[in-house]
Amino acid sequence: MRAIAVSAFRADPALVELPKPEPEAGEVRVRIEYAALNPCDWQAAQGSPDEDPTPHAFPLVVGVDFAGRVDMIGSGANRFRVGDQVFGRIAAPTADTGTYVSGTYCDYVSVPQDSVITLVPDDLPLRTAAALPSAGMTAAQILEIAVHRGHESLLVIGAAGGVGSYLTQLASARDVRVIAAVRGDERGRMAALGATATIDTTDRSLEEGVRETCPDGVDALVDLVSATPEAFAARATLVRGGGIALTTRGVAAGAALPADVTGIDFRLEPTPVLLDVLAEGAAEGVLRVPIDIELPLEKAPQALDRNRTGGARGKTVIVL
Repeated sequence: MRAIAVSAFRADPALVELPKPEPEAGEVRVRIEYAALNPCDWQAAQGSPDEDPTPHAFPLVVGVDFAGRVDMIGSGANRFRVGDQVFGRIAAPTADTGTYVSGTYCDYVSVPQDSVITLVPDDLPLRTAAALPSAGMTAAQILEIAVHRGHESLLVIGAAGGVGSYLTQLASARDVRVIAAVRGDERGRMAALGATATIDTTDRSLEEGVRETCPDGVDALVDLVSATPEAFAARATLVRGGGIALTTRGVAAGAALPADVTGIDFRLEPTPVLLDVLAEGAAEGVLRVPIDIELPLEKAPQALDRNRTGGARGKTVIVL
């Protein structure tokens, strides 16, 4: 089968040929038709300094989100049938033992039938379903953390990407004032998604834009961009006392935040039930799925590089 994989951490992703996975007991094999790009895809391919780049653990196939049709069923009881349209999220690939490490930028993937996988509603296109898992579940769980204390204003940094686009819609639906910080003129699109105000940080400073909209600061900050504790801490100064500052980049623990601001390192806890809720919302048109571009599998390496440099607009979907 075709796959986009890396031969070592920090190597360039490339198109390779790999054997089809065989489903084990309790697994289903899915013929993938669409995969969605997420920042964690290129981050996993880069690895971290403390990971052991064991040679036999590669190639590592990139990707976690997928949508397709069940192609084969493993032995034992199973809740799926051959031909079912399904979508889901696998655990982020790591350099583990085996002939290769499976991701979703490939023709086939085998997953446990009780993992984060579910049926696609009849009226939801597969391409749309593929764009939901990581970004949609992240946005939904972030919202529960950010507004469960009755917070009324939310600053989202990196709002134009997949997570930010979903979060803006979900927060707006709960009457939360969303200030969307983006790079480039996205005022019209973010307003259509429910943002109260949009700040183009290439045009003026973030601080100026926030103070104009919320002179006393925001109740909650969701930072999808800052890669260092220092940058995250600087943006957390825009949060009023008693508020929270949440990051998806794992830098809150080392950040010197204001004493009266609670820092949170977000970790996704994916579930098939949450997938069902998101799919229902998308099928009913309540949740808009912001697909920016569709690319063939061969173009995935360029898409990963584009995402790494920032400025994402909605979701990138890979067509297999």
